[in-house]
Amino acid sequence: MEHRSSFKDFIAFLGSIRGDIANITAPPFFLAPLSVVELPSCWTERPSLFIAPTLESDPQNRALRVLEWILCSLKSQFYIGQDVKVGMRKPLNAFLGELFFGQWTDEASAVRMISEQVSHHPPITACYMWDDQHGIRGIGYTRVEMTFTGSLNVKQTGHAILHLDRHDEDYLIPFPPCKVKGFLSGKLYPELYGTCHIISSAGFVSEITFSGQGFFSGTRNHFRAKTYRAADENKTPIYLASGQWSDNFTIRNANDENDVVTCVVDPSSAAPLQMVDISNQDPWESRNTWKHVIAALKEGDIQKVVREKTKLEEAQRAMRKKESAEGAVWEPKFFSSIQSDPTFERLAATTGWQLHAERTKGIWRFDHEKAGKATKPYRGNYTPFG
Repeated sequence: MEHRSSFKDFIAFLGSIRGDIANITAPPFFLAPLSVVELPSCWTERPSLFIAPTLESDPQNRALRVLEWILCSLKSQFYIGQDVKVGMRKPLNAFLGELFFGQWTDEASAVRMISEQVSHHPPITACYMWDDQHGIRGIGYTRVEMTFTGSLNVKQTGHAILHLDRHDEDYLIPFPPCKVKGFLSGKLYPELYGTCHIISSAGFVSEITFSGQGFFSGTRNHFRAKTYRAADENKTPIYLASGQWSDNFTIRNANDENDVVTCVVDPSSAAPLQMVDISNQDPWESRNTWKHVIAALKEGDIQKVVREKTKLEEAQRAMRKKESAEGAVWEPKFFSSIQSDPTFERLAATTGWQLHAERTKGIWRFDHEKAGKATKPYRGNYTPFG
């Protein structure tokens, strides 16, 4: 009852705010035991799916594999690793300079990822994932903005690009918008909406249209998708997909009703996260910095959650104030901002998709030169606590 009352107060508070609320601190019982910088692991936790496109010789089949990989990532991304029956939670707001390193290994591949919070106001997360053995890598960044209008509206500005060395091929990948619903019941769930496109440099487009459950009809987390040739004005489908991205969906050859593959988004199919033990992590690594908060969330110790979160948040505010007074400019350790990207411009040309670099402090790319020089301790004696 105490949580329900606090939840109602939080809803009323959200309704009183106009504009972006991405950095608003949520009630402890609404928090997931992980940070925003971990969310890109939704793309790497199934290594076989990640490398599947580069193993295909036919470009239309590669486009299909990229579509399947993206669809299978959505549940983990938008339910924040929570079970659908439990409902979604809000990840911890990442602090400036927060780092996350991980590896996922199965029988086909070992995929690695680095993500970094490159900005706090506005909140921007950048990530880089790769498998050198199979010559595949992805780079992505996003600014998250949230507004509340009875449901929580989540808008992501940014994009990802997947590159396949073997085929010298690129894919432009979107981040769909989301509405968080279920506030009246206290059991939250995400609904993606609108239409987005995955664009291949080999001349194929996968178009995904999201729909959901309304008051009287519809199915939660539903979508329909089709893959077609970019040069085809009629968008004649080569492949069709439909179902629930949070449960299972089917993909079939548009010209063969019997050629159907059913994809089940099962958490057990994800490879376990491999990472350095927390005791050996750098102070700026996510699991190390948030360890007391995460432990308290898992224990259900709300007072400890508030106490430990407040320590970090107050330290971060003091750091920003000190930097502002000294005129210091924060420099990310693994990513750099650029102002233009020919690959994006070439792939997005037919869709009207805009970069909006002014909203994301530029276009964030993994900086191999920086990464080569980055060693622990990454910021000397300077820690997130000062």
